[in-house]
Amino acid sequence: MLSLYDFPSVWLVAVGLNTLLLTIVWLAPKKLLTPAGILNAWLLGVLIWGTLGLKGYTIVSVYFIVGSAVTRIGMAQKEAEGIAEKRSGARGPENVWGSAFTAALCALGVGIIDWLGTDEMLFLRSLLLLGYVASFCTKLSDTCASEVGKAYGKRTFLITTLQPVPRGTEGAVSLEGTLAGIFASVVLAILGWGINLIDGWDIIWCVLAAFIATNLESVIGATLQSRWQWLTNELVNVLNTFIGATAAILFAWMRANI
Repeated sequence: MLSLYDFPSVWLVAVGLNTLLLTIVWLAPKKLLTPAGILNAWLLGVLIWGTLGLKGYTIVSVYFIVGSAVTRIGMAQKEAEGIAEKRSGARGPENVWGSAFTAALCALGVGIIDWLGTDEMLFLRSLLLLGYVASFCTKLSDTCASEVGKAYGKRTFLITTLQPVPRGTEGAVSLEGTLAGIFASVVLAILGWGINLIDGWDIIWCVLAAFIATNLESVIGATLQSRWQWLTNELVNVLNTFIGATAAILFAWMRANI
């Protein structure tokens, strides 16, 4: 935990580091973020470093790097089929917060607990850290499942009916995509454990929660998203990560109270 006296220097480092890194992103020839996306990623990065430090920043950085790389798998083919991400995968502010809103809430909660400096809230702090990692496990799982399925899925099925549908259909799932999603959540959860953000049992909760949330998102895509225009992909992403974080927290809480 950070002490009250650590906070000023931590936030200064957060501002300086994110300004440097996102300036590099701005100048890079391959555009990973739109200009507005860079500004919002800067705000997110400052919040994450200021509340969770290097450990929390590592998780969001790995998610962003891997997620951006996976989005570009088979890009030419996906663009030809009309199922590629818009702007060739460059993230805008809606993508930044659609992916990280739940994680930002968890990080903010941890920061408040650290600022209060009370030992009585340590269990809640550990649950919020779990929610933070689980939300990114969920989003990376969803991204990998979707993008790998679009690029390499040999047979895709609508999750609600199991009827064959074209790749890229809302609510479609494939074996290749599902396996890629599970693998991604396992790797990120192990990373969270390796840097001491979560414990060994939490790896299981992150992977299980990510699997549940990713499939529920497919159900939402196959049923509600086509009916309600206000239910955008970004809002569905917020719901997806919230479900993943909440499920992981509930699993850990139930185990602690058995």
